[in-house]
Amino acid sequence: MDFKSQLNINEVPNHIAIIMDGNGRWAKSHNKPRVFGHKKGVVSVRNVVEGAGEIGVKYLTLYAFSTENWNRPKVEVAALMQLLVATISNEVSSLNKNNVRLLTIGDLKSLPGNCERELEKAKEKTKNNTGLSLVLALSYSSKSEIVRAVKKIANDVVKNEVKIDAINDNLINDYLDTANVPSPELLIRTSGEYRLSNFLLWQIAYSELYFTNKYWPDFTKEDLFEAVFDYQNRERRFGLTSEQIKN
Repeated sequence: MDFKSQLNINEVPNHIAIIMDGNGRWAKSHNKPRVFGHKKGVVSVRNVVEGAGEIGVKYLTLYAFSTENWNRPKVEVAALMQLLVATISNEVSSLNKNNVRLLTIGDLKSLPGNCERELEKAKEKTKNNTGLSLVLALSYSSKSEIVRAVKKIANDVVKNEVKIDAINDNLINDYLDTANVPSPELLIRTSGEYRLSNFLLWQIAYSELYFTNKYWPDFTKEDLFEAVFDYQNRERRFGLTSEQIKN
């Protein structure tokens, strides 16, 4: 089924977030080491970034590495970091060619020095691009992000730069890693798992959730278009009734 041709291009989500899950299980199902699944997952990233750009998505946030992932076997983590460095350096020219701007969220200081340097160089080289903004969540945890935001707000209150009565949703948004990124309308998770895994918990308060059994290395731009098609056939009420929305 050709989902792309059925999309209402005027109702494409402004921001899509994806929990890219299943690389290791995909590799196991193919009798390959886990890192082979991560390498195959890079191909899916390239495919989905291209697809998002084709339909006019403005922001695409990918959950690339969580703070909890540091607890995985050291060999796998080391391989992931090497893959990250190689991928970033190899993809910069492609990002520029496709007018994609690279952004990051998460604790980059916890990444190996070469990873952080490559990321900062890639962000600098793509900062003037005006198409899709690709946001990589690296060493990211939503709870940690919220804790950091609370500490920053508390510090500014102590310095009398923020009044207690001024603390509201909008102010908290301004202190999060995603301060300059709109909240996602659609969150996709691959691999058949039905949980959020500490990802953008504040930001997805009203996001539509879409789950697929496909492992991330098997997820293509057509699967992205299907998820957007499903999104466009839902009624988003934001606490209102159907009748209120229609009227």
